This record gives sequence, C-alpha cells and structure tokens, in this order.
Amino acid sequence: LPVFANGGAIASLMGPTAGFLYGFVAMAYLAGLAVEKGVARGVVTTALVGMALSAMIYVPGLAWPALALGKTMPELWASWMAPFLLGDAVKAVIAAMVVWGGWKALQVRKS
Repeated sequence: LPVFANGGAIASLMGPTAGFLYGFVAMAYLAGLAVEKGVARGVVTTALVGMALSAMIYVPGLAWPALALGKTMPELWASWMAPFLLGDAVKAVIAAMVVWGGWKALQVRKS
C-alpha cells in the first residue's frame, strides 16, 4: 500500500504502525547480510531466515505502540500480531521458493 502517498511521510513515521516501518528497514538489511554470509543458500534455509526475520519485525513493531500508545501485551497479541503470523510464515516460504528458483535460473543461464 502507498504508505507515503499524499504527503503522509511524517504521519506514517510517527503513527501507530511506525515501528513496523523501522523494523522493515532493519529486516531488509539483515536479509541481505544473511545472503552475503551464505546463511540462506537453499530453499529451506532461505525460508527459515525469512521466517526468523519476519518474526523479528514484530519487536520494533510492537514496542512502538506499547511505548507510544500504552497498549498492553494482550492487546498487541490479539490485534497486532496473532492475525498476521500464519500469513507471514506462508509468505516467507513462497519468497524462499521464488528466490531459490531465481538463483537456479541464473545458474542455468550462466552455464
């Protein structure tokens, strides 16, 4: 979704879901680092790295509303985390298969 559309940059970076935006930047960096270090080589390890990083995005994502809005852990679990966990795991596996397939296609093309 267009998070920063219509001049919403400041509101997005200070609003209730800002922690997820900051966490996404860290997650992208760590995903690149995992690939550079060779941690994410096969489809299984790439999926595991993706799931771990998806889980890690919840740390700043939930800390922000807890501190800024005074939300409690049961509130955060029920509305900000639990509904998205299964989808995040499925997306991590699909992304791992796409990335792994892309690497295989590049290897075949180089041969």
